[in-house]
Amino acid sequence: MTQSDPNTVMGNEHGVIRIYAIDLPTDQISLFTQRQQVAGNDPWPLKDALGATVNFNEDFIKIVDVAALGEIGLVDYLTLGNGVSAGDVAPYSDVLTRVQGHIAIVFSSAFRGETQTLAIKHPLRFIAAFREESAAVTFEPLPDGSAKGTLAGKVPRKKPTSDAAMSGRVATIALLVMALLVWLMIKVSG
Repeated sequence: MTQSDPNTVMGNEHGVIRIYAIDLPTDQISLFTQRQQVAGNDPWPLKDALGATVNFNEDFIKIVDVAALGEIGLVDYLTLGNGVSAGDVAPYSDVLTRVQGHIAIVFSSAFRGETQTLAIKHPLRFIAAFREESAAVTFEPLPDGSAKGTLAGKVPRKKPTSDAAMSGRVATIALLVMALLVWLMIKVSG
């Protein structure tokens, strides 16, 4: 399922992957994608080009050199490596196979759950947005018949203490009593 408005980030958004081409020469990619610490400011050209208003979680932004993907290619990288449905990617496969250079893959978690509207500007160019495939949730009946029924009106019974547990408790008390007796004998004789 593709995202209808990729520039709108909802606070409850999960599993959306936005892909942007970075239209810069290779030698400028590092400077564009790295956060800089300058005189107490935190300038980050990538954040500025997205027009984002929140403090990003850098762990959820990937910068990928498409040529480095080799035979895998961007389509397989998205479907096999990032959990995007092959059916969602299929309409964009021509566009994705023509992408060259570096791309920024921005996951929903990068926005730290804050609603905002992105204002994309050069050198970023929007390519597509996809939703990660999630595992289908199914509810199967429990295999054991003893799990059926209700608990209404029934008080759970406490499990009886085993003989081994009781023996351990008696042995612990006996050791404590003997230690106390030894201490008393040392105290009286000293």
